[in-house]
Amino acid sequence: ADMVDCRFGALIKEVSVGQFWDGFDSVSLRVRDVHGQPMLLKLKDWPPGDDFSEIMPGRFKDLMNGLPLREYTQRDGRLNLASRLPDVLGKPDLGPKMYNAYGSAAYPSEGTTNLHLDMSDAVNVLVYVGTPFAESEDDSARCEEEVVAAQGAIDECDDLTRKRMEEDLSCKMGALWHIYAAEDADKIRHLLRTVAEEEGREIEGRNDPIHDQIFYLDVELRKRLLAEYGVKGWAILQCLGDAVFIPAGAPHQVRNLHSCIKIAEDFVSPEHLAHCVKLTHEFRQLPETHANHEDKLQVKNIIFHSVKDAVGVLSKETAV
Repeated sequence: ADMVDCRFGALIKEVSVGQFWDGFDSVSLRVRDVHGQPMLLKLKDWPPGDDFSEIMPGRFKDLMNGLPLREYTQRDGRLNLASRLPDVLGKPDLGPKMYNAYGSAAYPSEGTTNLHLDMSDAVNVLVYVGTPFAESEDDSARCEEEVVAAQGAIDECDDLTRKRMEEDLSCKMGALWHIYAAEDADKIRHLLRTVAEEEGREIEGRNDPIHDQIFYLDVELRKRLLAEYGVKGWAILQCLGDAVFIPAGAPHQVRNLHSCIKIAEDFVSPEHLAHCVKLTHEFRQLPETHANHEDKLQVKNIIFHSVKDAVGVLSKETAV
């Protein structure tokens, strides 16, 4: 699995998985950067290349049983069109995957996961929130700063969320999401290209500022997006046990307020299949070395076998 320093987007190779977990809740045990500051580490896409159901069958069963909207989110769900693919084709890897990362509440301009979009729909469940603690005076001050900063994230949310946090004191906040409509992706892309040009950053050739995941929309960029393009997304505060649904093609970003373990399962809904097709063509324009260049979802196969199943059912009913 890849270890990433969220503050700088750098891949970290010298940190072990054991060191990552040692510092998950304890700030004092976190690996330090060259400036002596604790790294904001993220362990991406675990398990890498392995099927969760095979290496942890018990936990896989518990997780899948707990997912909402089962007809969409289960592997064999009636409205999960990926379930229509026959086994002989080799089905796409739709998860579940674990996303484990430290909290970055004290760094409001730096996300845990930068702005990007996915070809399939997804449900993301927050299964653990670690409130930071420290064993030294300096680290204790840093922990207090993080807790106060995390509370400030509530102000970015809507009235219903603020009311929930006021009335339900058992809510353990973990992450702040910003999700935008898929139809606004081009406007966001135009803003990011403009910002890159203003900052002297070059987005080469067929690369894409959203697909490359090089931007986190902080408060100032979100204000600019609204003022110049009329685009406003949804700020969603994810608490322990909450499931967040992300539609296919919807640009989104995440900032962990505290250390979080999230588990995500992808699916293909009939409602967003058009976005899947559009993104297949869009991803194909990316450089061949880009991680998203290949059609890993097998969209055309999914469409063919979904239509085939539907025609088969209609033919049987007509025959009767």
